[in-house]
Amino acid sequence: MMGWRALFYKEVLRFWKVSFQTVGAPVLTSLLYLLIFGHVMADKVKVYGTVSYTSFLVPGLVMMSVLQNAFANSSSSLIQSKIMGNLVFILLAPLNHWSWFVAYVGSSVVRGLAVGSGVLVVTLFFTDMSAVAPLWIITFALLGATMLGALGLIAGLWSEKFDQMAAFQNFVIMPMTFLSGVFYSIHSLPTFWQSISHLNPFFYMIDGFRYGFFGVSDVSPWLSLCIVSGALVAVSYVGLSMIKSGYKIRG
Repeated sequence: MMGWRALFYKEVLRFWKVSFQTVGAPVLTSLLYLLIFGHVMADKVKVYGTVSYTSFLVPGLVMMSVLQNAFANSSSSLIQSKIMGNLVFILLAPLNHWSWFVAYVGSSVVRGLAVGSGVLVVTLFFTDMSAVAPLWIITFALLGATMLGALGLIAGLWSEKFDQMAAFQNFVIMPMTFLSGVFYSIHSLPTFWQSISHLNPFFYMIDGFRYGFFGVSDVSPWLSLCIVSGALVAVSYVGLSMIKSGYKIRG
């Protein structure tokens, strides 16, 4: 298990060397979302009674950034290694499936939290935020980043070219992220769409994360914790099984 440290360091260094692109750009994108939606919808959307729409929007944008960048880190690393042919050097190293998983998912968590922290710091200049339950914030941020890092690992192992990776991201990750309550409370939706939202695990990540800031949420944070934890276990099991079997990485 000691070999995971070198692979973890390599993966962190991989995205940090181009941090302007991998960290700075997502922070700027989230800031634009805040400025545009916060300005346009501020007087038209009411959430949680006393919470302003701009304040409501911040935790959603932070968590969305964490999830998207955690997924992007592990998935892009694996598909690039496959296409460039340097994955063989990792296969030659005496690393078991747990080492792979810890290194790729761990580095994805680092990137996701780095981007999320950057988004939170920048948005604090535009609205007042307070942490009612910091432990819930940390818990859901870690669970969400870990789950999306594992999901990115699965997508990277499954994909054989960039088109497949783009399809996975555009037709799975993006819809689930944007339909998870980032920009709205699901109680503002019709009953049918509320039911659909409750089938989306991303909704529980964002709702639980938002609870840590305001102390109120659309569903119980304990329910969100159970669902997100269950989803993480399932995704991690699939990812570990794919690595152990050498799925699409061994001849």
